[in-house]
Amino acid sequence: MATSSKIKKNNPVKSEKPSSFSPAQIKKFIEEVKVEFLKIVWPDKKMTLGLTGVVVVLTIVISIYLGSVDLLLGKLVASFLR
Repeated sequence: MATSSKIKKNNPVKSEKPSSFSPAQIKKFIEEVKVEFLKIVWPDKKMTLGLTGVVVVLTIVISIYLGSVDLLLGKLVASFLR
């Protein structure tokens, strides 16, 4: 029978990484954000206005639909409760 012996491992000294809140890390983060912002392709004014119009129209149409369904179901439930 083999006896198990504990093997002592040499643990190297852990290298401490700098804090995420150190000024150097914050500066690096801000520089990376600036680089990423330069990669953004923004839509032109015509496209933005067109898409905004679509959102507004769809919002109005869906709110009218949901309001009418709510009104109809409310009257239906009220008639059953009388």
